[in-house]
Amino acid sequence: MRILITNDDGISAPGLSVLQDIATEVAGPDGEVWIVAPAFEQSGVGHCINYVKPSMITQLEERRFAIEGSPADCVLAGLGELVDGEIDLVLSGVNRGNNAGENTMYSGTIGAAMEAALQGVRGIAMSQFYGPHNVKLDNPFDSAAVHGVDCVRRLIEGAEWGGDDYKLFYNVNFPPCPANSVKGLAAVAQGYRGDGRMGVHPQTAPSGRKYLWIKGSAQGEPTQPGTDVKANVEGWVSVTPMRCDLTDRAALDGLRGVLDDYGG
Repeated sequence: MRILITNDDGISAPGLSVLQDIATEVAGPDGEVWIVAPAFEQSGVGHCINYVKPSMITQLEERRFAIEGSPADCVLAGLGELVDGEIDLVLSGVNRGNNAGENTMYSGTIGAAMEAALQGVRGIAMSQFYGPHNVKLDNPFDSAAVHGVDCVRRLIEGAEWGGDDYKLFYNVNFPPCPANSVKGLAAVAQGYRGDGRMGVHPQTAPSGRKYLWIKGSAQGEPTQPGTDVKANVEGWVSVTPMRCDLTDRAALDGLRGVLDDYGG
């Protein structure tokens, strides 16, 4: 198996090393792991691509490249230029912090898996929830490091990946606890914290100019039963199937009764 890995925390992030170990075990002794990751942190860029400017590529060692671009750029570079042969799987992460609830919409980690799906390649985004029970561990990525291989294998071997148009990809969040406290893998929907909106924090520089920091909200607030954040804070690895099609089908049916008869 040939696996491409990337992230949004940057080529030097510790979570990428965790993901490399996961990918190496999944690929097996006859497989290959290719690393194409952002040269600098790209957290919060979502599915951004550098459409109007080129992305510089630096080869650091065999099968390891840094791209001055977004995670989606890295997937495009890997699939379209850098990897020698067909890619069987794209893994993105392991992100430092959760990409559950509303965070999903901002995540560059998700953006990479999304781009893989758009290119017709299986993609899995993997993130490590941080909390008081794991943030001070010697390895805060303990849950991901121990349970990541099993999760990926189970998805490869048993999960649905098809679709006539927009392919499925998967969002995985490891719970904020030590690996030996993880209860299992749960199939859940994306949750809604309600207070998970991004905001701004204004500051004034000594020069008198105003700047804005983008800030998030509390991450431990549970979502509804059967959804990602609630599963995570209760000690479960959350696994959420996703597609790039953002259409709300129920609302579409209702809208047809409001607008003109298209008939298409």
